[in-house]
Amino acid sequence: MSEAKAATGPLAGVTVLDLSRVLAGPWATQLLADLGADVIKVERPGAGDDTRAWGPPFTDTAEGERGDAAYFMCANRNKRSVTVDMARPEGAALLRELAARADVVVENFKVGGLKKYGLDYDSLRQVNPRLVYCSITGFGQSGPYAERAGYDYMIQAMGGLMSITGQPEGAPGDEPMKVGVAVADLFTGLYASNGILAALLHARMTGQGQHVDLALFDVQAAMLANQATNFFVSGRAPQRLGNAHPNLCPYQPFATADGSIVVAVGNDGQFRALCKALGDEALGEDHRFLTNALRVANRAELIPLLTALTEAGTTHHWIKALEAAGVPCGPINTIDGVFAEPQAKARGLVVEQVRGDLARPIKTVASPVRLSQTPVAYVTPPPALGEHTDKVLAERLGLTPERIAELRAAGVV
Repeated sequence: MSEAKAATGPLAGVTVLDLSRVLAGPWATQLLADLGADVIKVERPGAGDDTRAWGPPFTDTAEGERGDAAYFMCANRNKRSVTVDMARPEGAALLRELAARADVVVENFKVGGLKKYGLDYDSLRQVNPRLVYCSITGFGQSGPYAERAGYDYMIQAMGGLMSITGQPEGAPGDEPMKVGVAVADLFTGLYASNGILAALLHARMTGQGQHVDLALFDVQAAMLANQATNFFVSGRAPQRLGNAHPNLCPYQPFATADGSIVVAVGNDGQFRALCKALGDEALGEDHRFLTNALRVANRAELIPLLTALTEAGTTHHWIKALEAAGVPCGPINTIDGVFAEPQAKARGLVVEQVRGDLARPIKTVASPVRLSQTPVAYVTPPPALGEHTDKVLAERLGLTPERIAELRAAGVV
């Protein structure tokens, strides 16, 4: 098993009581943990976070048995796992005591779901006025949908993302398509961590905590970004364009002699450089394609002309030629190809950690946050279920081994 997390990083000294599970909440708290916060992850005795069972694939224990799912590993490093049954009065009381000593609470229960345990914001702020309390739900704490459950897939659908993802209407395979990872959950985690940090700064300046209300639906709407403002300006709902860009052209994959390459032209100079590198300098001066607005308007004419050129060379050939010409481009990697890239290796994008109960080291993706003075530290791997229960209860609440044994025998922890 891993040792308790050492205080390091810009958030050292910040205690986070993490009552969340699955992805959006744990993603937020993992970011805080990577930055040095002591994140105490509260899980159900005997079961834990749902994602421990979301497999295959699963890890293997040292004894050759099935371990935790890979899914769990992606969002829970640098945390301490404590198992407490909040449905028991003694368990809820333990969590209230931990919250009274915490700086942050993160939860993703249904609206009002924690009130009966005295773990809602209104209850906890009475005993901890400085507390930053973050609630993550499908639709937020207010509005006609507040009581509804929310899951990433349905939020991608309701929030408009699927309507602009996938092949254009009438093309083969033209159904609306979800993104290949749970982006609504992940973005919500990122927005949540930003909101928490802002509220922490305010609490340190004023002594006043606050409630941070995050809704997956709100976040998905914010994620629409330029597509939302395209609608606001034009009055027309954007449609699916496959791999093309609604505002830029050419900005999509092109077939090559042995595969494909993504070309991302962001200005007129890059377009002329692209045409020259592809061997048709005159195309860059064609009056139909001189500006980005013209290229977007004449997309149907331009793309076949460019494709005829790219099909004449290999992916490797065009990447080398376009990079030399200053044209943004790249291959379409499979996941294994991502981590085989020299850039990925140079930046250390794979973190390897050892957990004593598992047969092999755990690999996760490194934090993309690079701080020059207080860098992210990978202190502990994703924890085994309840690995730190005794230590946290003794350290934070002063419980004796005998008292902890009594609670364990009663099924409270």
